[in-house]
Amino acid sequence: MQTTKPYLIRAIHEWCSDQGFTPYMAVKVDAFTRVPNEFVKEGEIVLNIGLDATHQLSLGNDEVTFQARFGGRAFPVVVPIERVAAIYARENGEGMAFEVSETRAEDSVDDGAKTAGASRSGAGPGTVSDLKSKSGRPTLTRIK
Repeated sequence: MQTTKPYLIRAIHEWCSDQGFTPYMAVKVDAFTRVPNEFVKEGEIVLNIGLDATHQLSLGNDEVTFQARFGGRAFPVVVPIERVAAIYARENGEGMAFEVSETRAEDSVDDGAKTAGASRSGAGPGTVSDLKSKSGRPTLTRIK
């Protein structure tokens, strides 16, 4: 049975866009997550997945893919759905947090292109931590 997580991610993304908010996605990076390593902090990265910030955005059932500019350079991003920790509106922090699970071994056997440039993190399942508290911006906390 398919998980509801990708459907909820698409719904929150659409809601953010309809409200004029900027959808941000918090990701726990692992070897199968393709993001620019220089922007990964403590095994996590927060990505702007707004339509203005991405090119060829695909919110699929298995992964989120798009191209974006990081430090002025275009970079193809691949995030397995299992690694998405949260999606929320930058402006008010409203959104949804998810349990992060490890990427399934059978899904990781495809091509090695997904792992190129990815960093391995020891971060396993856990709670979504304070995403923006130091800057005074809204925070997102997952409650079990």
